[in-house]
Amino acid sequence: MLTLLIAIPLVAAVAILLGACAKKTALAAVAANLVLTLVLLVQNYGAPGYQATASTPLIPALGLSYSVGVDGLSLLMLLLTAIVGFAAVWVAPHPEKLERYPGLYYACLLFIIAGATGAFASLDLFFFYAFHELALIPTFLLIGIWGSGDRITAAWKVTIYLALGSFVLLIGLLALYFSIPEAARTFSIPALQTLAAAGSIPQTPWIYLTILLGFGVLISLFPFHTWAPQAYASAPAPAAMLHAGVLKKFGLYGLLRVGLPLMPQAAQHWTNLLLILLVGNILYVGLATIAQKRLDSMLGYSSVMHMGYIFLGIAAFNPIGLTGAALLIFAHGLSIAILFAITGFVRDRTGSLEFTKLGGLAKPMPFLGFTFGLAAFASVGLPGFANFPAEMSVFFGTFAHAGDGLAFSNFQVAGIAALWGLVISAVYMLRGYRAAFLGETGKRWVGLADLSFCARPAIIFLLAATMIAGFRPQLLVNLVKPTVKGILQNQTSLSAK
Repeated sequence: MLTLLIAIPLVAAVAILLGACAKKTALAAVAANLVLTLVLLVQNYGAPGYQATASTPLIPALGLSYSVGVDGLSLLMLLLTAIVGFAAVWVAPHPEKLERYPGLYYACLLFIIAGATGAFASLDLFFFYAFHELALIPTFLLIGIWGSGDRITAAWKVTIYLALGSFVLLIGLLALYFSIPEAARTFSIPALQTLAAAGSIPQTPWIYLTILLGFGVLISLFPFHTWAPQAYASAPAPAAMLHAGVLKKFGLYGLLRVGLPLMPQAAQHWTNLLLILLVGNILYVGLATIAQKRLDSMLGYSSVMHMGYIFLGIAAFNPIGLTGAALLIFAHGLSIAILFAITGFVRDRTGSLEFTKLGGLAKPMPFLGFTFGLAAFASVGLPGFANFPAEMSVFFGTFAHAGDGLAFSNFQVAGIAALWGLVISAVYMLRGYRAAFLGETGKRWVGLADLSFCARPAIIFLLAATMIAGFRPQLLVNLVKPTVKGILQNQTSLSAK
């Protein structure tokens, strides 16, 4: 079933390039993936270890094989990919409205979905890395061909940054591979986790730092974040939804799947460095977000800022912190996808996203105004949305690290700084909402059409998902609990040795 999940969007993309109806073929593919993902989720919900595994040896001498499987964490990521992928294809413009290469446009969206699905389902380091690289090429094309603003510069900037990040990550993964005794070398992630629990993987700090920096560039960790806001502001709405909502989470997933389980002690060596950088994400980037004068740029910087909270949960490295990080990956993916989708519709109708040119849009477009407000509330962590229990878990995990006597620990200092970030995020999100949708409606916006009924289901679907997770977070907590337990068991085993 996992191979089928990867193959469906790939086959659909090829069919579209060969002349099949772009919109209908793409929608059929993502709908099939969504159904299969839900079936997979129901079948394997709460099961410990890897399920639905399949493996085909390719180069036995190197320990290389095509291997797929899922546990709670990867099921969560596959669910996020299926939900956001379905919504992104749904809101994509009709092929007749695309001036250039409509078939290629939809094929690129499907290639991103296939690459993300393959990366999250892979149990082999080579394919884990390769599937992610597959998704980067269509991202470049979507921004460079169908983007807005200074799209060429943005496309090259995102390509250079992500290529460098991928290269650094590759160096780190190869260094990890060659640090293992030759007889035990393998690309199998489950086998590597077994080796780590047995103490057979050297906890070399510089190797983990290389992996952290490689993933960090892909995630937009401060100060390697400058590619993301410009890329998201220039990208077509479906591309921004997929990259900010799903593909950027590959690095966070990689730290939880590869970094922490294989090198837990080396990870703790760099905890203070990570705390400093993530505070940069939250405070520095948060203040930069307030200064933005365009709705798309504000959302781009907002996406970068929220990565700091997920890093905080990862740095906490305890059950509640890691669980909160996993939940926030899912919650942020949904909320930012809604915001970019609505922003794309606003850009199509007004031709501008500058705050000084907008205002009062909620009157002619009440549905977009209402749903943007709900998504903004979700983004700032209001109760009732998935972000709230996720962020609360991150903060509880952070403050679980006690200081000596009356002194604050480094974690608690970072947690206090992150709490100020909540205030900052409320300021810029409410400011952006007021500038775009509230106030007096300009004369040229009076006759604007609201979102058509055909396009509304995608927005409603995303909102329903984040509200279900907000009211019943235990559904996701129980899903990822076995994975979090396994990560911490590796740390306990190494500490005992």
